[in-house]
Amino acid sequence: MHRATERDAEMFGRPAGGWRRRWYEVIFEADTPSGRAFDLALLAVIAGSVAVVMLDSVREIGGKHRDLFDVMEWAITLFFTLEYVARLACVDRPLRYARSFYGVVDLLSVLPTYLAIFVPELHALIDVRVLRLLRVFRILKLAAYLAEFRFLGSALRASRRKILVFLSAVGMIVVIMGTVMYVVEGETNGFSSIPISVYWAVTTMTTVGFGDITPHTDLGRLIASAMMLMGWGVLAVPTGIVTAEMTSMRFASDEAARCASCGHPEHPVGARFCHQCGESIGPDDAVDV
Repeated sequence: MHRATERDAEMFGRPAGGWRRRWYEVIFEADTPSGRAFDLALLAVIAGSVAVVMLDSVREIGGKHRDLFDVMEWAITLFFTLEYVARLACVDRPLRYARSFYGVVDLLSVLPTYLAIFVPELHALIDVRVLRLLRVFRILKLAAYLAEFRFLGSALRASRRKILVFLSAVGMIVVIMGTVMYVVEGETNGFSSIPISVYWAVTTMTTVGFGDITPHTDLGRLIASAMMLMGWGVLAVPTGIVTAEMTSMRFASDEAARCASCGHPEHPVGARFCHQCGESIGPDDAVDV
């Protein structure tokens, strides 16, 4: 069985039998035919719901098809509500699932539509469209069904210490350079405080350069030029860290996929038997990204 499925079973609890076990296999286990069909249907509904929200925000389209969009939105909301309830019902530890990342995403995907019922559409209060736009969080549900998302998430988790050290170093640089620019340029040139100067350093280091604050002295321009050039290298560092980690994980995954009996290297994710000789590659050797 796929290791991600095993982790879900350990975290949320797989029912021993009965209708809850059958529901669990359909909803949580994507390596079964019914599970794959459920995931594909759910992906289609997620994509359609996000498309409805985006089209509804276009004034010409939303005004013309208001009734249709309302019906579609409620149908999608009821579908996601039933899915959320089914997920809670078919696990042994529903509260743990409700507090998990995907449990919170599932709740966010349906909550705004229900909240919109109770929020009056008055100009003195928050516009109900803000709640409606929160439904785009449904797109986060895609991450639960694509192996590539899990692979990227694993690479980011493995790189978090290196990225944290890198961001700490960048933070120190912008604080120091912001303070220096506050001393060099002063309030007359827009650097009215150290926090404002640090803000300028951040926009300069990231090569955004809004232009709302600019140095006017020759020394200030020299420092700004150095920071701009430094920013090019800074932007490449986290990308290189994550890419190196992804490459390392991919090589490890490819090695795990190789059959020990015949050496056949190509097996799909979650495979337990060699497609060349039929020899078991074992659950510990199954491919998991």
